[in-house]
Amino acid sequence: MHPDTERWTSLAHRLSASIRLGTSSWSFPGWAGLVYDREVDKKVLARHGLAAYARHPLLRAVGVDRGYYEPVPESVYRQWADAVPDHFRFVVKATRGLVTPGDPTFLDAALARDDVIGPVHAGLGHKVGSVLFQFPPVPPSTVGGPRRFAEALYRFLVALDAPVPVAVEIRTPGWLTPDYGAALRHARATHGWVVHPRMADLARQREVLGPVETGPTVIRWMLAPGQRYEGARDAWSPFDQLQAPDPVNRAAVASLATEATAAGPVYVVVNNKAEGSSPASIEALARHLAGEAETAP
Repeated sequence: MHPDTERWTSLAHRLSASIRLGTSSWSFPGWAGLVYDREVDKKVLARHGLAAYARHPLLRAVGVDRGYYEPVPESVYRQWADAVPDHFRFVVKATRGLVTPGDPTFLDAALARDDVIGPVHAGLGHKVGSVLFQFPPVPPSTVGGPRRFAEALYRFLVALDAPVPVAVEIRTPGWLTPDYGAALRHARATHGWVVHPRMADLARQREVLGPVETGPTVIRWMLAPGQRYEGARDAWSPFDQLQAPDPVNRAAVASLATEATAAGPVYVVVNNKAEGSSPASIEALARHLAGEAETAP
């Protein structure tokens, strides 16, 4: 047993059962001592590390980025589902072509059902937290302006008719409008709340969209202010400690997550590039959620 397991377990018991915390993927050798009891090769962790990851008391969810780059087979989803306990949940990113304006598969509902929703539903079953359609930052006019985007998104989501929860994350502040919020509500999807320098902050997202009334809620804390992914990756690898503590966004994420529990399950996914180490950020976030004073792990 990891020497910190008792401390993590005690902290986990003080959190709302509705809030599940997790990281973006699980295959980081630098997490030895934070998640794993020893350093293991990245390829080994990618194939076999999930079960060990899911034994961490604070890690009750995980973000799956692999699906963004290529469809994941149903058989792989089944392997992942078998590796984790019953309470564990996955937030799975949909394939990037579906969310990239100009791609021939952009907002293709039939393809999304076949390549994403179907395999996820069949392979993960009740362990699906949400399927996330993450739209990259583009000029607002790329698809004809904010209203046209909201209309196209609504048609896509209705045609998708997904049997699993669906969230939509945008990185274009100009698309954050009441029309966008209405499209999600009427199509029975939810907004994917995100902390990212390219997107309006959580306070602005809450101002435009109003209180969280429908769950499940996906919150992703992705990237530190003023950073780019590549720069943060190169500077902060192997992601074994906090490099840029961000108590402002930590408090914003905690506040939103607490509010959203009234609407249903909440999945908070934290990236290494948010503060330098996802597991360390999650412990600090858990302490905030538990009402403890701000301290770095």
